[in-house]
Amino acid sequence: MKVPTPNLWPVARTGQRWLLRARRLEAIVDGHRMVFLERGKPAPGRPTLVLIHGFAAMKENWAFWMQKLPADWHLLVPDVPGLGESQYHADACYRYESQAQRLSEWLSGYATDNLHIAGSSMGGAIASILAHKLEQPPRSLTLLNSAGIPEHPDVDIDAPFESDRDAILIPQDWAGVYRMFNSVGTGKPTLPGLAMAGLLGPDLLNRRQALRHIFNDMLADALAPARYLGPGTPPLQVQWGEKDVITPTRCVNWFRTATPDADVHVFRGVGHLPMLENPGRSAKVLEAFIRRHSH
Repeated sequence: MKVPTPNLWPVARTGQRWLLRARRLEAIVDGHRMVFLERGKPAPGRPTLVLIHGFAAMKENWAFWMQKLPADWHLLVPDVPGLGESQYHADACYRYESQAQRLSEWLSGYATDNLHIAGSSMGGAIASILAHKLEQPPRSLTLLNSAGIPEHPDVDIDAPFESDRDAILIPQDWAGVYRMFNSVGTGKPTLPGLAMAGLLGPDLLNRRQALRHIFNDMLADALAPARYLGPGTPPLQVQWGEKDVITPTRCVNWFRTATPDADVHVFRGVGHLPMLENPGRSAKVLEAFIRRHSH
């Protein structure tokens, strides 16, 4: 008889939230119960920063940043609908534009004229669209190894898109879980990667059907962010890990033409997740960028 692997993540998540001194809150967006963390409150002269995680990830991916960003900033960190603690619906649409619309509705409840948005991977794709959907644009937008960015300048952004990244991002067994957590970094096995695989593996394996649905919806309009990013984009920062095997560094070249004024940082020796792999440096450049664009 096979003994089920215990899922320790809920307990670890609660302990982490206590250490971060963040509140766990809920909202209803487009029929989804959405769970998010909030630290601090809006106030004049105080930035409100929204952090949007990537595919097969969760709000806790931002924990290292939350520890390093100024304690007086107002932080909003959602589990994107369909992932983390937020509800998934088998009949819902999870394209980037649909997710951006949900987050736009949620943010409409916050009165702030000093809003900043940052997104990682899938969250970057959502953030790119969200920044252009809000009634009042954010003061800055930061993308970390963003999905939805063309790898070559001559790519047809409206053409059907194929990807083999699902072999890495949707693990089917424990071997796939270990491969996933070591691929999203620099591609080499690491102790943190092995630890995260053991902690999050049971949750990921239970989500295979939902992850496949969300991944297919992402692919249905995979380069949607490229239709939005351009001359009308709010002040933009781009952070990228040069060792990324999920969204290659050549994507950065697209920004140099589409958004030539972007503040671009390519981190040597870093893979797909700068905020986890080099949180001190990536949080520092983000903080400096937001301070330049806050009032």
